[in-house]
Amino acid sequence: MELSLTACGPEAMVQSALETPEPPAQVQETPDTVPDSPSESLEPELEVTEGTETYRGFQMDNVLHAPEGDIHYHIYIPDSYDGSEAYALFLTLPGYEGLYFQGMGQNLYSENFAFEALNYNDRMIVVAPQLSDWGETSAAQTIALTEYLLAHYNIDQERVYAEGYSGGGETMSRVMGMRPDLFAAYLQCSSQWDGAYEPVVEARVPVYFVIGEGDEYYGSEPSREAYNRLYDLYTAAGLTREEISQLLVLDIKVADYFREGGAPNQHGGGNLFAQDPEIMGWLFSQG
Repeated sequence: MELSLTACGPEAMVQSALETPEPPAQVQETPDTVPDSPSESLEPELEVTEGTETYRGFQMDNVLHAPEGDIHYHIYIPDSYDGSEAYALFLTLPGYEGLYFQGMGQNLYSENFAFEALNYNDRMIVVAPQLSDWGETSAAQTIALTEYLLAHYNIDQERVYAEGYSGGGETMSRVMGMRPDLFAAYLQCSSQWDGAYEPVVEARVPVYFVIGEGDEYYGSEPSREAYNRLYDLYTAAGLTREEISQLLVLDIKVADYFREGGAPNQHGGGNLFAQDPEIMGWLFSQG
């Protein structure tokens, strides 16, 4: 696996794709969705323009036309899904190299989180939004897309998971500071926390921070600071150390972790976390 430095600002270094995209296949049929409840039927119906290509089982470049703007996303729906059983849901937000202006599908071509997630639950819908920034706009669009998915598919709301890598972690931390109630757990990879802390503590949403000790873009200190802020808030709320350990994990990886994984640097090497069963296993064991 070829890995290189990725970041999440205009000055970011370009990351090479982890794999060469396969030729587009025929579009897969969109499965039936769960009928709207009476309360949902009163809401304005959002329209989706479905993509016409597939890649490794994902229907590519669907567009949700929402008040927050057009939201591009790729979606994997297991063949077994027919709407009769509640499935888990996983959202993965990419780093700078995977944003939409980098090219349609670059998030899936350059990161493996979406594909590795399928090894943990065969009854899970996986969604890979491809947004256009790592700030307030992308956070609002992530919330809008999550709400749409929860309304239109039969989802077990106790098994809604999120992961954000690099710039995607900045976005998802904002989402967690705004609507933590939407998620059962959050995995932040090689990033920094830009959102509020108090709502996460109030909602008791488990968070796992993982980053290289010498991450070339962020360094590990922002993750330590975020962990400590959340830890202090839980302590103030009266939780014991053991209780907090069930909600918070700080995982700082040393240089050998990346060298042994064949990564040329620690920030781009964050893609290794997708293949780490301890990290990904933690996320999908929550809820």
